[in-house]
Parts: sequence; C-alpha cells; structure tokens
Amino acid sequence: MRAIVISANGGPEVLEYVERPDPEPGEGEVVVDVAASGVNYIDVYHRSGAYPLELPRTIGSEGAGVVSAVGAGVRDVAVGDTVAWASVLGSYAEKAVVPAGRVVPVPEGVSAELAAAVMLQGMTAHYLTHSTYAVREGDDVLVHAAAGGMGQLLTQLAKLRGANVYGTVSTPEKEKLAREAGADEVLRYDDFAEALSGRMHVVYDGVGATTFDGGLKALRPRGLMALYGAASGPVPPLDPQVLSQNGSLFLTRPTLVHHIAEREELLQRASDLFEWIRTGRLRVNVSARYPLAEAARAHEDLTSRRTTGKLLLIP
Repeated sequence: MRAIVISANGGPEVLEYVERPDPEPGEGEVVVDVAASGVNYIDVYHRSGAYPLELPRTIGSEGAGVVSAVGAGVRDVAVGDTVAWASVLGSYAEKAVVPAGRVVPVPEGVSAELAAAVMLQGMTAHYLTHSTYAVREGDDVLVHAAAGGMGQLLTQLAKLRGANVYGTVSTPEKEKLAREAGADEVLRYDDFAEALSGRMHVVYDGVGATTFDGGLKALRPRGLMALYGAASGPVPPLDPQVLSQNGSLFLTRPTLVHHIAEREELLQRASDLFEWIRTGRLRVNVSARYPLAEAARAHEDLTSRRTTGKLLLIP
C-alpha cells in the first residue's frame, strides 16, 4: 500500500508518499480500505512538531472506508462494513488500522467521503454546541472563521439549536459562504470586537492569537470563551484577573478526544451528525479533493487560508 509518512518535522515538504507493507489487524483491531481521509489543522501540528509524535509516522487523524480485515476478538464490526473514525493516527494511507472500538458505522444515505469529512470537525462542532456550551434558543453566538469547514459546521449546529450566529471572515467571498451556512450577521476581523462588545453568550475561537483578546471583549458578563484551536498561533499566557475585569468570564480549552472517550458518546455524536446529513439539516461543504500523493499541496492550501471548506485526500 501507499501512505504519507513523516520522518522529520518541518513544512509540507516532509510529507513523503511511500510504499509500506499492507497492515495486518491485531487483537481488537480492523483494517480499513480508506475511501477518503480528512485534512485538519491537527495534522499540520503533527507535521510541524507542535504536537510531537514518535517518528517516522503515518499521520492523518480522520477517515472512512470499507473494512477489509478484522482481528481476534472483534465482535461488532465485519468485513464489508463501511465505517468512519476520528482521533486515530494513520489515516493518510490506502489502508488504515483502527481499533474496532473507535470506528462508527456509516449508514445508508451517507457516503464514505461525507463521513470522512464530518468526523473530526463535525464531532468537534457537536461537543462545542451541545456540551462545552449548550446553545439555547435566542443565544448570541460568535463563530470565528465562519467560512471555513469548521466554521460552517459550527454555524449550522448553532442555528439548529436556535442561536443568533455572528461570524467573522476576511473577504466578501467568504462572507457569502458564511451567510449560506446560516450566519445572521458577518463581520471582518478588524472590527468585530467593537461591533459586538459585551453581547455574546459564547465565542467559539479556533483562530487563537489574533482573535482571542477581541473575543473576550465581545462576551457579555459571565460569557464563555471556547478556545478550541490556534490557526493563527497560540494565545500568550493569560492573567486570570483579565477574566474578572471583563465580566467574570469563563475560559475553556477543550479537545475532541475527551468528548468521545466513551464509546456511547462517540456513537451518539456520530449518529446525530449522520442523521442530520441524511435528512438534509446539515450540509458538509467539501471544497477540495486531492490525490493522496498530493498531501503536501493540501497542507499548503489549508495553512495559506486559500480554502473555504473541508479538504479530503483520496487514495
């Protein structure tokens, strides 16, 4: 099989397209013939070394495909099943080994590509809007980078829960996408803090360094800052007194792995997403598909902010 392997940390050029032996499943594992792998910022962090890995390593944390082999002790997954997964390394490959307890069944009516596109970002949007801050009817919600793959999903899920959604974008073209996803008002990054000052119940911030301070100003007293990413760089150390001065604010830095640790929770979040996709209530914007061999180009496009939706690698 072919796979994308990194042997050293660095830029997109360290993503090597190489031949590897076909994997065999161990106890409790399945081998999946990958139909599509999602491209995410966590892959960039793994590649760069911001999130260190033992190297060499096949990266990629999300995918979907058809089970081609099962290991000893696997009871609930069979050869021929279409499954998807997130937060399991090794997805940038033609075949992936995944613990059987971490795959979810993909129902009829949802393609493997859409399943791969929604697992990591979709379940992140799910826990942010349902658990980190359970959005209520009439809440004022700020979604940064509202035209990106993650931002479009967050906007849609917040709207499903009855929120008034405010989005930030950088261009008129991205404003159009944010509005199509359901944003009620769309602002630019240079004026959102002043325009929304003291009004937001929650801010969903995956941008980080360049938006964090403005997001605190946009929150109403006792509002919640959900900092779930750092696309523009990490947020500098914060004096907790700043939270008091801005209105007894709450700050959290959640991550997906802690919100799908239990299989029941993993299945519930995934099944909700698949049902919303199947019934047309959630639209997944796959903006670009790349051959697996062109993973470096996908990373370049993602980090240059040239993209406006989900990126997939197709083996």
